[in-house]
Amino acid sequence: MPELPEVETIRRDLEKKIIGKKIVAVLILQKKSVHHSADKFKKVLIGDRISTINRRGKLLYLSFQKSLLFLLIHLKMTGQLIYRQRDKIVAGGHSLGCIDSELPNKFTRMVVKFSDGSELFFNDLRRFGYLKLVTAEEKEDILRQSFGIEPLTADFKYQSFVRLFLKRKTTIKALLMNQKLIAGIGNIYADEVCFCAAIRPNRRVDKISKSEKKKLFGCISKILLLSIQHRGTTFNSYVDCDGHTGNFVHLLKVYGRDGKMCKRCGGIIKKIRVGGRGTHFCPKCQE
Repeated sequence: MPELPEVETIRRDLEKKIIGKKIVAVLILQKKSVHHSADKFKKVLIGDRISTINRRGKLLYLSFQKSLLFLLIHLKMTGQLIYRQRDKIVAGGHSLGCIDSELPNKFTRMVVKFSDGSELFFNDLRRFGYLKLVTAEEKEDILRQSFGIEPLTADFKYQSFVRLFLKRKTTIKALLMNQKLIAGIGNIYADEVCFCAAIRPNRRVDKISKSEKKKLFGCISKILLLSIQHRGTTFNSYVDCDGHTGNFVHLLKVYGRDGKMCKRCGGIIKKIRVGGRGTHFCPKCQE
């Protein structure tokens, strides 16, 4: 599943490509991927122009110049957004293989066509992703109820972070991945943040010391910013706006490195399951 750095990379890429472009056609190829009728999507989108592309956690939401509705886009496990100008693909999300061949393909769920001939494809192999039109009030309710503190914003303060630990006995990894507490961190970055802070991901949060909380808080911003700088992590063929893979995969310290030597202490990276998720850590330098 794309996490905060990958979704932010997609947002920034598409912001440069589709803002202000007039929508002239909408093709819905998979009704289950859109939470409204095809007629409503066409009525709202056709003839309008995209005004802004914003993100909260792993959720994208688009506003328009005329319509008062917002378009929510969640990529979930295997969703991707692919921008094609004329006959060249220049922007993307999670590649499903063969995105550089024929589009639309069997994974394409919706196509938005712009007046300059460019197109935006929503592809999704597993079909868990979705597109949904909502009012401003509905959008705010969703953002408030479904997402916790947003890292890399002014709201992400140490005091607010520490309050998340109160009266909880879950693991630190479960806390980091709880979207209603902290928005945007998934399996990859939870492991990397724990390694950065030298804390085992299966430690209970009520056993985390004050100094360790400070390390965790600092590591969240450090790891996410670094990944965005390197355009995300490529697993399962994630590609950026130029069709390139995310370079942060080369900087991963533990995720996907089970059985390999720890880059910090020389120990051997171990993989276990925490909360049903594959979890990577170094038994030697993570306590």
